[in-house]
Amino acid sequence: MRLVIGGASQGKLDFVLEKYGLEEKDVMDGNTGDMVDIRHKVFYAFETWFRRQLEAGGSPEDAADSLLSSLPELIIICDEVGSGIVPIEPFEREYRERLGRCLIGLAAKAQSVERVFCGIGQKIK
Repeated sequence: MRLVIGGASQGKLDFVLEKYGLEEKDVMDGNTGDMVDIRHKVFYAFETWFRRQLEAGGSPEDAADSLLSSLPELIIICDEVGSGIVPIEPFEREYRERLGRCLIGLAAKAQSVERVFCGIGQKIK
């Protein structure tokens, strides 16, 4: 598994598609899709999918672990969500905390971790 992180609208998806020679058909969009399957090589907008899982009362951490056991070569793209002002709403705090902890676990397991800023990738791991 590879993990690509960065701020919103920083060119993460374009970076991944170009770097790994992939196409749009290889991408599962977490903004609209519910689950990655064998035809997908990229899981885009992981943070949105994670949030929807939490809102539905599910365990996105368990779902992500299960997903990675079946698709170990997956590239996960996730926006950074923990910067800035701490939200007042309890759900928003829980979402940021749990997503952050999930990303820590994913980064530990990842073959590589890159941060994309202004379309430029920086290798972290």
